[in-house]
Amino acid sequence: MSGSKKKKITKADRLRQIQEEEEKRQKEEEEARVKYEKEEMERLEIQRIENEKLQKLEAKDLERRNEELEELYLLEACFPEAEKLKRDDRFLSQWKHYIQCDGSPDPSIAQEMNTFITLWKEEANETLEEVIEKSKLVLNLIEKLKLILLETPPYDLQRKNIIQYQGSILELQELLHLKFNRATEILLRQASTLADLDSGNMEKVIQDENVTLYIWANLKKNPRHRSIRFSETQTGFEIPRMLATSDIALRLLHTHYDHVTPLSPVLTPSQEHVSLVTDFVKEEVKSVQTAVSKDLQEENKQQENESNSVHEEETKAEEQGDVEEQTCPVQEEPETTKYEMEMKLLSQTVSAAQELLLENACEKPYFLEEDEVDLCQFTTLGGVYHLDILELPPQCKPMKGWMIVEILKEGLQKYTYPPETTEDLETENVFPPIEVMLEVHENVIFFENPMVARWDAEGKHWKTDGISNVSYKSEERLITFNLETFCPVTLIQDAHINMPFQSWELIPLDVNKVLLTVTTVFTELQIQIKENLCMLASIKVNNKKHSSILEEKWMTPVSFIIALKNAGLNIFPTGHSHLYVVINYKHPSVEVKAYRQMALLSSAFAFCWSKWNTVCDSKKTIFQVREHLLKEESIQNPNWTLLMFSGDRAQSLKINESSDAFSEALKEETEFHSTLYHMVKDFASQEAMREVRRSNCQFVDSVCHMLLSTRLLSYS
Repeated sequence: MSGSKKKKITKADRLRQIQEEEEKRQKEEEEARVKYEKEEMERLEIQRIENEKLQKLEAKDLERRNEELEELYLLEACFPEAEKLKRDDRFLSQWKHYIQCDGSPDPSIAQEMNTFITLWKEEANETLEEVIEKSKLVLNLIEKLKLILLETPPYDLQRKNIIQYQGSILELQELLHLKFNRATEILLRQASTLADLDSGNMEKVIQDENVTLYIWANLKKNPRHRSIRFSETQTGFEIPRMLATSDIALRLLHTHYDHVTPLSPVLTPSQEHVSLVTDFVKEEVKSVQTAVSKDLQEENKQQENESNSVHEEETKAEEQGDVEEQTCPVQEEPETTKYEMEMKLLSQTVSAAQELLLENACEKPYFLEEDEVDLCQFTTLGGVYHLDILELPPQCKPMKGWMIVEILKEGLQKYTYPPETTEDLETENVFPPIEVMLEVHENVIFFENPMVARWDAEGKHWKTDGISNVSYKSEERLITFNLETFCPVTLIQDAHINMPFQSWELIPLDVNKVLLTVTTVFTELQIQIKENLCMLASIKVNNKKHSSILEEKWMTPVSFIIALKNAGLNIFPTGHSHLYVVINYKHPSVEVKAYRQMALLSSAFAFCWSKWNTVCDSKKTIFQVREHLLKEESIQNPNWTLLMFSGDRAQSLKINESSDAFSEALKEETEFHSTLYHMVKDFASQEAMREVRRSNCQFVDSVCHMLLSTRLLSYS
């Protein structure tokens, strides 16, 4: 019994066991503490070495900063040079127009435009065909005026010039529409002679590259003829009984341009910007004048000392020669100084204009009424459909070999539907809406079903009320809707439907030629840029090849941007876009510097989007770069370098695109630099750097303009 019992642990044994456990725990803690301290010391030592290394690299970067910035300044001289070439081109085009003497006015000269408008106003009895032919010149003048406003740097545009150009645009637009109305009246007077043999009504369709005109005159007033379809088209109307029995004409004037929407405000610098540029210029002029006067004084003193040391007899004999020799440098110096001052001023003007392109507005420019279309968020596409119900004018009558016609003094009159006074009748039942069927312009892309908006003439804006039962057949490109009353209508689409971008890439193709690829949710655009021209190389919609009238057409950057927007391919943010799109905001000064230096390097280096750009703060940008020489074959998995650029410092990052976490750690065996140019110079070949230095100034400027216009670093 006693053997089977467990041996009792004595109090002394228990105390000894506890003591042993405590000693063991203390020993483990001590070992852990020693290990931690050792590791911490090692970590601190590594950190100290790293910090010392970084400090040395920062000191080295600071030491050569001025030298690098001076070299960059010389390279960036291509921007003012390109701007000077643009100015020269503008003057040259004015001169060519002057010596051409083709009878068309110079749109930039107010007197010529006023004369042209006055003379055209006096022309009477023009047919629709004549007006359409004349409209080609008018539309060309309007386009030229708009390009002047868009292509001229904001700091070169005077307020009076902006008012003059916009005034000329509005006058031409109003006069063109007036001419269409008068020509329509002339046609409708002859409606009875042009009547269709089957229906007894007149129907006419006139198609041109800029307008399509549909006219239907109700001569028979048959109450059963309520469905109107224009021959060989899907365009038509379903009219109520009241209109089918009235003396009316229906006109649909589809202008492929938009002369209804108010003109966009011209981008102008604030007074603060103007004063900054002015102060800079004053300082530059002062410093240059001081430097020149010092140089001239030193040169004169040196020449005096030399002339005093020469023998008097020789001095008399060579006095005339000395005067001539002294005169040459004095005369040449101001010319050189003048050019330097001009280029410095131009350089600062261009830089300020570039930063102005990236300015974000703080709020919307105006307060919206109920159902008003926000033109900062939406854009009109496919032109304007001018829908009018017109009173049928008195018809021509043959009499003894003559055509007699009564001409109304008030001209062409609109028929009011529904009537203004309805005597408390139920308007919807008595005056039902008119069903309209319109063909959508073939050169416009809608990524979603378009919305229909009508023009409110009183409020001078587009509205979405008064329109119902909208139906869109994308394959047939036919839109049907009910309209309470006839007025100008247009189709609208979200201007930011392709923003933000999913990715982008900029790759050299040839000498002074690159390919910019922008991928969005719906489309992939490939844009070629060479010298001062851009071209749409290809477009994919929902991963399928799509043909566009813009493909293979070279245009200047500004004209190209306008053309893409008009086609529904808007990838160009405005100052208000950030209010409608979630963006990855980058500071404008950092963006401008990045785009300018990327453009400088674009002839020999490829650039690409990086996912880490969304992680870093607003004063830093991150993108991928690699050398890309033309003779190289396409690489399946190219080796990209990840660069971080803050505007003042560029560095190569240790992480890559497939890393799990973000880190700003510097890549091993690399250094800090003040510019992208010197950063890539560390790993680039001499041939690549030679290509960069040989880049055409207009090409670099065009690439930079496209990067500034797309704002890839903020909108990707």
